[in-house]
Amino acid sequence: MSRILIVEDDERIRSSMRLALEDEGYEVEDVGSGEEAVSRFTEDPFELALIDLMLPGIDGFETCRTLRRQSTVPIIMVTARSDTHDVVAGLEAGADDYVTKPFVSKELAARIRALLRRSRPNAAGESVLTFGDVEIAPDAGVVRRSGVEIHCTRTEFRLLSELADHPGKVLSREHLLERVWGYDYFGDGRLVDVHVRRLRTKIEPDPANPRFILTVRGMGYKLAV
Repeated sequence: MSRILIVEDDERIRSSMRLALEDEGYEVEDVGSGEEAVSRFTEDPFELALIDLMLPGIDGFETCRTLRRQSTVPIIMVTARSDTHDVVAGLEAGADDYVTKPFVSKELAARIRALLRRSRPNAAGESVLTFGDVEIAPDAGVVRRSGVEIHCTRTEFRLLSELADHPGKVLSREHLLERVWGYDYFGDGRLVDVHVRRLRTKIEPDPANPRFILTVRGMGYKLAV
């Protein structure tokens, strides 16, 4: 039974989310502020967190950044607004995905299942994948650059591994959404774009002029080796 933490200041929404997810078979705990979320997360491990953006005190962005500094657990941001700025800012803060209020409980549960199913590194074999000064150890879930381990979220690791499994091949956003997030019809290409930008800041010598993860306009991304 997977443990999920809901961070939502509206008690009615919090209760409805908890009941809906408990009906799906999850063990759920909920808190009403970012401060409580950080405290609870420190005390007990959770396998996924749902964080509302508009929280009192520490807002959802800062809560996400704080949790991300201490854990690679999948995070879904919950927002009442779907404008690009909020979505991108939430993903840049370290979230793996987002949902917009009001949302359908079944869709939220499907997104959670997809993230949990892919929350562990996908072992592609015993060999280490390398390009430039970067090496990926799929069985260990580790990325190193010049021999130094790089902190990657589970989603970032899966995205980099998927690209490295197909060197030189252009992978569409739709392909990456399906393989990395497990999403098909309800996926959002912005998830891929933001995570690619985050990966570039970690593995590229000059993220503004990438050498490895290249954008192929109108098609997707490829790993140049």
